[in-house]
Amino acid sequence: MRVAFAGTPEFARVALEALHTAGFVVPLVMTQPDRPAGRGMKLQSSPVKAFALEQAMAVVQPRGLRLDGRYADDAQLAQTALREVMPDVLVVAAYGLILPQWALDLPARGCINIHASLLPRWRGAAPIHRAIEAGDELTGATIMQMDAGLDTGDMLAVQGLPIAPDDTTASLHDRLAALGGRLIVEALRRAEQGTLIRTPQPTEGVTYAHKVEKSEATIDWSLPAAVIERRIRAFDPFPGACTTLSGEVVKVWRAAVVDTGGSPGTVLQADGDSLVVACGERALAVVEVQRAGGKRQAIRSFLQTHPALAGQRLGG
Repeated sequence: MRVAFAGTPEFARVALEALHTAGFVVPLVMTQPDRPAGRGMKLQSSPVKAFALEQAMAVVQPRGLRLDGRYADDAQLAQTALREVMPDVLVVAAYGLILPQWALDLPARGCINIHASLLPRWRGAAPIHRAIEAGDELTGATIMQMDAGLDTGDMLAVQGLPIAPDDTTASLHDRLAALGGRLIVEALRRAEQGTLIRTPQPTEGVTYAHKVEKSEATIDWSLPAAVIERRIRAFDPFPGACTTLSGEVVKVWRAAVVDTGGSPGTVLQADGDSLVVACGERALAVVEVQRAGGKRQAIRSFLQTHPALAGQRLGG
């Protein structure tokens, strides 16, 4: 089976590597254009592009796929490249561009997506973040036959994965990426054997995982401690939950809910290994923070340079 691939970040690279290791022929890879990154803002290839070039796979990087859109020339080149290789299927994982109808129709077996949730829960751009933020105890990966809707196609394979109480988006991402890689290989093997079954998604339980915005990073201490703690883990590594202390922005990377309370945002305790902040319900014991321009550090190290915090108010 000839498998074209469309994806961009590390989640997608894991899937592409799984397909390559399993022996599938990948004649073409589509990925986002190189982007400036790092302190020097130099152009950097996506993880998918880097892996594809290492394996001598052909790569195209259209800025858009609409033949009547702003980047029509790029779309035409991508369409031509796909037609030249005539893939049996196009596997899509966190590509970043919406596939127009011509792309959905071009491969003989259509387009198959790897989605990091148990559909129909958390359709959309940020399923891992939103599952942690919502306090879900179970997530998973779904292999889906793509259609014109937003993650609405028939399911081809589904497997659940527990969310640990201390999972961050980073840690859960890695396990889901590995799971997605295994599932897509299994699904394509079944497709080759003619045993792949399509199951329509349930009509109940639909939720949408909207893209995470930087504006969500600021901690609202009036919320319950449990909600804030989940958001801290959900926004690790991006955008990072943050608060202000005497005008300084501080990111909070780890915290634990504790049974005490006070005026929201007030530092109730600040000594040794303990920085306890009151929330709308209960309080948070902050464990790991990061000052602007610095590295993540344990709260003991932070308190050594910020004495006498008790009674001060965060975020105000």
